[in-house]
Amino acid sequence: MNRKRYAIIGTGSRAAMYIDAISGKYANGSVLVALCDKNLGRMEYYNNQLKLKGCKSLPTYLSDDFSRLIEEQKPDTVIIASGPDSTHADYIVTAMRLGCDVITEKPLTIDEDSCQRLILAQKETGRKLRVAFNYRYAPSRAQVKKLLLDGEIGSIISVEFSWFLNTRHGADYFRRWHRRMENSGSLLIHKATHHFDLVNWWLNDTPEEVSARGELKYYNEANANRLGLLGHSDRCLTCPKTTICPFYLNLREGKLKDLYLEQEHYDNYQRDKCVFSDEITIYDTMSAHVHFESGVLMSYTLNAFSPIEGYRIVFNGTKGRIEHNMSERSYISGDGSIPGELIREKTNIVLTKEFSEPEELSVHVGKGGHAGGDPLLLEDIFGNTDLKDPLAQRANYIDGVKSVLVGVGALKSIESKGIPIRLMNLLK
Repeated sequence: MNRKRYAIIGTGSRAAMYIDAISGKYANGSVLVALCDKNLGRMEYYNNQLKLKGCKSLPTYLSDDFSRLIEEQKPDTVIIASGPDSTHADYIVTAMRLGCDVITEKPLTIDEDSCQRLILAQKETGRKLRVAFNYRYAPSRAQVKKLLLDGEIGSIISVEFSWFLNTRHGADYFRRWHRRMENSGSLLIHKATHHFDLVNWWLNDTPEEVSARGELKYYNEANANRLGLLGHSDRCLTCPKTTICPFYLNLREGKLKDLYLEQEHYDNYQRDKCVFSDEITIYDTMSAHVHFESGVLMSYTLNAFSPIEGYRIVFNGTKGRIEHNMSERSYISGDGSIPGELIREKTNIVLTKEFSEPEELSVHVGKGGHAGGDPLLLEDIFGNTDLKDPLAQRANYIDGVKSVLVGVGALKSIESKGIPIRLMNLLK
């Protein structure tokens, strides 16, 4: 059997999931042919990890040599796991124009102009462009999808959605490249693209208008002073406040040292920038109102400094209500812990049918990252790809565009002090 050829672009922490899958469980049907990154040291780190597993090291290409990678290694599919998110569009367009299919980490891209570019490139090339929305695959979220599909609460009228990033996980977005709007499009795109896609998928609907507000309320100098951190450094490695700072990140040990600190001299990327820096241009407190084509209304909030990690979503329908509370274990990206692992005892689904008492359902759970979604996503990509997709969990580029445009519209609404933005007007 001919094995499908893959190349991975971006060798930060998220790349590990794909490298391990292709070189391990799915090696019979898949082969990794190359790595590409702007940082040679991180590619060498992963090659060393492959050698420890008894695998051959891979050819490495710097970002400027991406086209040469495709010409020389001839991958069937390119996996985009690069950061910043603003780099995704160029890689995707180049890969498709050179004859490759693409799987990209979320978000698909960060603005309306690059959404337009991707739509045109896909139509011109006919290549497959898939977004790795692992959240769709978590068993509990699939369970909610099935309840809605089965009409358990009739037609949906409104949605209430609140997402909480705790001060360990949430702060991490304010010390990395995500902190700059031009890199990530803010958390309304980088993080909320997951959330908006979930609702689009749950409802099988298209968002058409959004209004929003957003502010930087917590990760600022005033709060640093409140915590006694006056005189802090611009990064943890050189900061005199490490013994009293609750946000101190130690890069001197573990996987973070191997993947980032020891590789700084290649590109000067500092993984431990201060979360109270005046360089931060994104928001930590956001709310939005979204109107869908079907008439469904959604209220949405995202808080990046909560004492809890997880979300609460409520679907109000003509025949009842579904409330789903999800608690996840907090993590710092790349520290070796399982990202977004579900806390079973704090996760529930409550179904309340019209004129009936609430019924707490037995929650479907899975093991692995992102509430069990990561292993199931990998199985769908690299396993038996002939399997049917009854819940429509496979996300294409249109799904990616729809989720990004909600975030783009929300940002434009914030800039205009809350004026509603028609999303289709963002595209030409």
